[in-house]
Amino acid sequence: MTDKEYRMLITGAAGFIGYHLSKRLLEMNHTVVGLDNLNDYYDVNLKLARLDLLKPFNKFSFHKIDLVDKEALYNLFAESKFDIVVNLAAQAGVRYSITNPDAYINSNIIGFFNILEACRNNPVKHLVYASSSSVYGTNKKVPYSTEDKVDNPVSLYAATKKSNELMAYAYAKLYKIPSTGLRFFTVYGPMGRPDMAYFSFTNKMVKGEKIQIFNYGDMKRDFTYIDDIVTAVVNIMGKIPVDTEDGAPHKVYNIGNNKPENLLYFIETLEKCLMEEGIISHPVEKELLPMQLGDVYQTYADVDDLVRDLGYKPCTSLDEGLFRFAKWYKEYYFNKRVFSC
Repeated sequence: MTDKEYRMLITGAAGFIGYHLSKRLLEMNHTVVGLDNLNDYYDVNLKLARLDLLKPFNKFSFHKIDLVDKEALYNLFAESKFDIVVNLAAQAGVRYSITNPDAYINSNIIGFFNILEACRNNPVKHLVYASSSSVYGTNKKVPYSTEDKVDNPVSLYAATKKSNELMAYAYAKLYKIPSTGLRFFTVYGPMGRPDMAYFSFTNKMVKGEKIQIFNYGDMKRDFTYIDDIVTAVVNIMGKIPVDTEDGAPHKVYNIGNNKPENLLYFIETLEKCLMEEGIISHPVEKELLPMQLGDVYQTYADVDDLVRDLGYKPCTSLDEGLFRFAKWYKEYYFNKRVFSC
């Protein structure tokens, strides 16, 4: 992004990516308005802790608003006159969508529609929104390219994210709202989401519980460190998409490490980092189970567009990323004695 100061709305600001992105933008001297509904999908105390770290920035303000609250959202847009909107607020989680589908329709469909309408009635320079690598479903061709057909989602979560891309494209064409979708690939790192595998594995390891590994450990994920995600997003925010052949200023990028790792190797590396920090003393018992409903065998990001358009490629190694997570975990849950996940 340029040195010019922008006024930005970050929805899901108390979330994992939302917090880290807000912090980076504030350090770049932008004005950040954060929005979050602070729901209890996971430990609210962690969300509040993230917000506490943003409060010292005098260019940060926070609003507790749910995206389905159309009136509150529209009032915020009308009052604030945002330059850029980054929509990261969503109901996350593949497995949770199997048992709680209503949450995904409300947040990911109705909520995103409200964001689009707010941008239509209060024009912004750029709308950036979170999609997901889950849209690729069980595609066999790897690495996954944004040019691939993604019409066979294996979870409602994935279906809502693909729907977001279609909705954003339509609004880009109809109302000329420049929009960019971000297909994130398995984000991990400090202050992450406790429902993510690496975090829940760590919590169980600390408690001496065995961990469950699906598809008997034969799974691969394109794990992407949070700092790399944020750097990519910041670069994308400053690159407003041009019209497609159909006249829609819309673009989609994969943001992944371009290097899928075997799940068992990932767990071995996590155990090593946790032992080095004195969080656990030995490897834990593992229970190998069949593939779980909604899961896919592997994810693997083709990031050629990211490299070509922005000159950037995520590069943090698994060892380095998990080591940073382990150091944060020890500080947050042990040194502060607030382990509650």
